[in-house]
Amino acid sequence: MQFKLFFITGLMLIGFFFFSCKNNETMQTDNPLLKDYATIHQTVPFNEIETEHFHPAFLFLMEKGRNEINAIANNKNAPTFENTIIALENSIAQFNRTREILFNLNSAETNEDMQALTREISPKLTDFTNDIYLNEMLFARIKKIYEQVFETKKVKKLNPEQKMLLDYYYKNFVRQGALLDDENKLKYREITSKIAQIRVDFSKNVLAETNKYILHITNPDNLSGLPEYAINAAAAAAKRRNLDGWAFTLQGPSYSAFLKYADNRKLREEIFKAYTSRGNNNDELDNKENILMLASLRLEQAQMLGYETFADYVLEERMAQTPQKVKKFLDELFDASFPVALEELREVENLVKSLGVNDKIERWDYLYYAEKLRKLKFNLTDDMIKPYFELENVINGVFNMTNKLWGLTYKINPQIQVYHPDVKAYEVFDEDNSFLAVLYLDFHPRSSKRPGAWMTVYREQQVLNKKNIRPHVSLVCNFTAPVDGNPALLTHSEVVTFLHEFGHALHGIFSDVTYLSLAGTNVYRDFVEMPSSIMENWAYEKEWLKDVAFHYQTMEPIPDDLIKKIIDAGNFLTGYYSLRQLSFGFNDMAWHSIKSKYTGEVVEFELEAIAKTELFPEVKGASLSTSFNHIFSSEYASGYYSYKWSETLDADAFELFLENGIFDKTTAQNFRNIILSKGGTEHPLDLYVKFRGHEPSLMPLLKRSGLIR
Repeated sequence: MQFKLFFITGLMLIGFFFFSCKNNETMQTDNPLLKDYATIHQTVPFNEIETEHFHPAFLFLMEKGRNEINAIANNKNAPTFENTIIALENSIAQFNRTREILFNLNSAETNEDMQALTREISPKLTDFTNDIYLNEMLFARIKKIYEQVFETKKVKKLNPEQKMLLDYYYKNFVRQGALLDDENKLKYREITSKIAQIRVDFSKNVLAETNKYILHITNPDNLSGLPEYAINAAAAAAKRRNLDGWAFTLQGPSYSAFLKYADNRKLREEIFKAYTSRGNNNDELDNKENILMLASLRLEQAQMLGYETFADYVLEERMAQTPQKVKKFLDELFDASFPVALEELREVENLVKSLGVNDKIERWDYLYYAEKLRKLKFNLTDDMIKPYFELENVINGVFNMTNKLWGLTYKINPQIQVYHPDVKAYEVFDEDNSFLAVLYLDFHPRSSKRPGAWMTVYREQQVLNKKNIRPHVSLVCNFTAPVDGNPALLTHSEVVTFLHEFGHALHGIFSDVTYLSLAGTNVYRDFVEMPSSIMENWAYEKEWLKDVAFHYQTMEPIPDDLIKKIIDAGNFLTGYYSLRQLSFGFNDMAWHSIKSKYTGEVVEFELEAIAKTELFPEVKGASLSTSFNHIFSSEYASGYYSYKWSETLDADAFELFLENGIFDKTTAQNFRNIILSKGGTEHPLDLYVKFRGHEPSLMPLLKRSGLIR
């Protein structure tokens, strides 16, 4: 009986093997994700990819990857850098690229099917990653090489980049559980799988909450105070929804304009509460339980690996190094920011009194009255600025800036496939006309795109078989959209955001390293924002503004007096906005510095964490945490402080441009060669000191921000 059973089972396995082989061959032939991309620069064939292609592609790639990983682990030859580290680096490159495509699309052009797929596949992808990191034989080989190079120093032939890659893999394996015993490895798998799924759920809920709210206005009296551009955009939004009148949404351009300009206080309160209560409505989209589970699971993960808190675990591989240094840094900035923020608040309160308004200023009032103060102090409004920042002119202005600094040129190529009609694809060429990168630009809000602005890649740069494989970089934003045939006109803050994200893009575009894992923006999280933050400085420089700002109707250049107003108003509400950023950082650090499982109320925890940054009374139902994508669905957990940390670096570094000229090519070339091209091949502090000549100081940031008066 047993013999017969084994015989039948054997036949079934043989049949399954041939069926699988045939299936795999068919899959490789039919699935565009598994074929070599026969496209320009091997760009992603978006026109051919459907959501249903991802699941079978991942199943195939994971099976292929496991076979390759096992072959490396079971190699009978002694472990070497080439047969272990390089083999590992190359073994799952296609898997990693396919994963990037899925998650990039899920952020920028998602739908219900893709969200369901992402939720289903995320734990499987995590399991596959764990199969690699928890492979004892593979880690034993890596450990052997690591000891030979860094401890016994028997192997000396590796160059600095190779040593950095070896160090990267060894530490990654250790930090992903390679030293755990078998029982804890199983537990680690369970934890990381749950974390992956919750992160997807969190982001999905925030997007759904953002999309479901509409402030529908039919009475034109309720539009009082709003600028024409905001009214026109709301009319177009209503028309898209087959509604009469005007529709204001929680998308950035719509929400912020209403909060800054609408005279109707009751409606300002309504839209403010809708925005700040996302994920905190005790319904199917509520994120409070997701937060509690994530914080608890991350703590458990960290403690399994020998760390007291998740923040300790994360910051070990950051410039800041420890939670104590981060908290000291945030406290120093708080001490400088809070008095300025209070002074700003008093100014706004005095204005309100002068207008004969007796109401106590609430959170939904502050930006409204602050905007009136800005107009009074600087005679400056967005309506005055926007006509000079037509999107296409801004794009050209940014392109021209990089041409002056580095000789870059850009050519739009409509033959490169894109994932949405709004997206434009450019070829980027270096000063010698050699091809440098593909750049995708995606600017406007839609229901399929999550809020915010970000840079990502569809292909990292690397050197493979002596060929420099160039990157495919994407910028995704949510800027004011064109309305009724008129061009998209940006606020100055949107111009600043564009420059910020373009700095990230340059970090990817200029990458010139050997290995994928060290390419582009694969650097410490508290360094990655430095190349982006430094680009914001040009938005306040007359020399660049004269090159970018032209009236969209008359093509007259922006007047000098308007430039002066923009520069003079650059630090308006600097204390308030610094305090706001610090509240995010304090909140992030609090959630990830817990030492035991927290089971209390999310809002209470948050309020305690950010209490000292608060200028206004608590708003019932509001929660920062429940829509905080950066730390609960992205990679910034224990890292939100990095925005301010990187501002410290950029303020200090930009002084060199100011000394030598903001378009000085020598300074720019040094910045490219020392910082932008190096990726993660050297410690970021070493790179910074090489460029700047000294370690960074906080003082330039405090001076630039007007926090020292």
